[in-house]
Amino acid sequence: MMKVLIDTNVVIDLLAQREPHYNSSAKLFTIANGKKLNAYVSALTIVTTHFIVSRELSETETRKVIRKFKSIVKILDLESRLVDLALDSDFKDFEDAIQFQTAIVNNLDAIITRNKRDFKKSAIPVYTTEEFLELYFK
Repeated sequence: MMKVLIDTNVVIDLLAQREPHYNSSAKLFTIANGKKLNAYVSALTIVTTHFIVSRELSETETRKVIRKFKSIVKILDLESRLVDLALDSDFKDFEDAIQFQTAIVNNLDAIITRNKRDFKKSAIPVYTTEEFLELYFK
């Protein structure tokens, strides 16, 4: 079964129900929830997602949404080594460097993001949500 890192923007699309990206994100996470895909996120994604979603929902509701989301994905630790690798990388955006290094260190097969251009230097395949769904779940 494929192991993918799902970038923060895709998670926020789902949990904040951001259009026009919500439907493809919902489909992706439905597949992961059905155990047809191993979906991973960085611990950094959870922190950032909480910050963004809490702007729209109460603290209680935000935590409830994130707890439910945690049952669908596996959260990968943000360790010092990943920070060092990201700092030493050629990525312009530090958060993207963390995401990439998280995928590499954990031997994941691909990254799913809404912003492929942020991962031009990726050594593993990078897909938009729509591309991934088309390629693997027609």
